[in-house]
Amino acid sequence: MSDIILHHYPSSPFSEKIRLVLGYKKMAWKSVIIPSIMPKPDVLALTGGYRKTPFMQIGSDVYCDTALICEVLEQLQPEPTLYPKGSKGLACITAQWADRTLFWAAMAYNLSPKGVAQLFAGVSREMTQAFGEDRRKMSAGMTRLRPGDATAAYKSYLRHLADMLEHNEFLLGTTPTVADFAAYHPLWFTRKQVPVMAWILNATPGVLVWMERMAAIGHGQMEAFSATEAIALCAQSAGAQALNDASFLDGHGIALGQAVTVGAESFGSETTAGELVAATAERYTLRRTDERAGVVHVHFPRVGYVLKKAPA
Repeated sequence: MSDIILHHYPSSPFSEKIRLVLGYKKMAWKSVIIPSIMPKPDVLALTGGYRKTPFMQIGSDVYCDTALICEVLEQLQPEPTLYPKGSKGLACITAQWADRTLFWAAMAYNLSPKGVAQLFAGVSREMTQAFGEDRRKMSAGMTRLRPGDATAAYKSYLRHLADMLEHNEFLLGTTPTVADFAAYHPLWFTRKQVPVMAWILNATPGVLVWMERMAAIGHGQMEAFSATEAIALCAQSAGAQALNDASFLDGHGIALGQAVTVGAESFGSETTAGELVAATAERYTLRRTDERAGVVHVHFPRVGYVLKKAPA
């Protein structure tokens, strides 16, 4: 198997989710630090349009969205599992709630004026404005919680987590599942990136104890790598080596081999164009060619993404 390469940046909450999963599975990985805002030419050379953080590369296979990345890492390293037998469905549904509902309430709270002031302390006004404009473009059309509503929702969700942890070390039992990693990362952002906002966690001491357990997992065996090296590795790879389910599941009347686009349903909806080479129960795979990266297979989860025929 080729090396696992995670394209991320240190303060990215979804990146922290995957960094901890890699640590939990005690996996070695290469770290490519990418920009937090556009332009991202090295990112787009690999993804073709997808610009959210993080994404994972294995040879000339590129995996988008942390839900899919978790599934791929589980296939590569089944133990310890993220999806315990008998509770996979509950773990996945809880993780989906955490990655969407909990995350957006937490981030609307985190990025209140006090949080933004701390996050960008020492950063130029121009850079702060550029970040805000970048995120406004990514969230165009989304409904945003106002700070007061976000605070109330976040407090409520923290109480729910505390209730789940009252008699458990982790959300669903004695060991972490994908739900723990999904619920942890927006709280990590509160505590580590905007600690001026972390008072909200004090009302749920059980959640703070659980956060310490999660942080103790660590990030595995990380080695620095450059974007230039990652793109060259992609170009040199002898074809994609994806862990694909060979069965084709057609839900759109789009045949394999057709030109298509895939993009997120909401946040960061920029599309990737390519040839549809796989459509399984769990994912779409597009083949595309880049002048620097060569032939790339870009993988997206079905849930949360929109597949369309490419414009004629």
